[in-house]
Amino acid sequence: MMQYKLGEVEAAFASLIWDNEPLPSSRLVELCAQELSWKKSTTYTVLRRLCQKGIFQNEGGVVTSRVSREELAARQSEAFVDEAFGGSLPRFLAAFASRKKLGAEEIEQLQRLIDENRG
Repeated sequence: MMQYKLGEVEAAFASLIWDNEPLPSSRLVELCAQELSWKKSTTYTVLRRLCQKGIFQNEGGVVTSRVSREELAARQSEAFVDEAFGGSLPRFLAAFASRKKLGAEEIEQLQRLIDENRG
């Protein structure tokens, strides 16, 4: 199973790629120097790590994503629900709703999701 958990620094790096892809790896090095104050070696180390996680690829010196920002967020959310709530979405929603009052529009959106995904 691919690992999709990103730390804060990896998330900032990933955003640079998503916001600029496809991009030559040399341009990624420049962006990381400007935005993150990284050296070339740091950029390639983090890129290699995220390529090994299956999130990005560096083919022919061009960096592109294998997983979209939205897909990564969905997988991270799914992993959180699995770990914290035994995979139970109702338990997660109950815990969330007990701490934050849902507005009418949010409730309607949730109901639409339920209706659309009903088997």
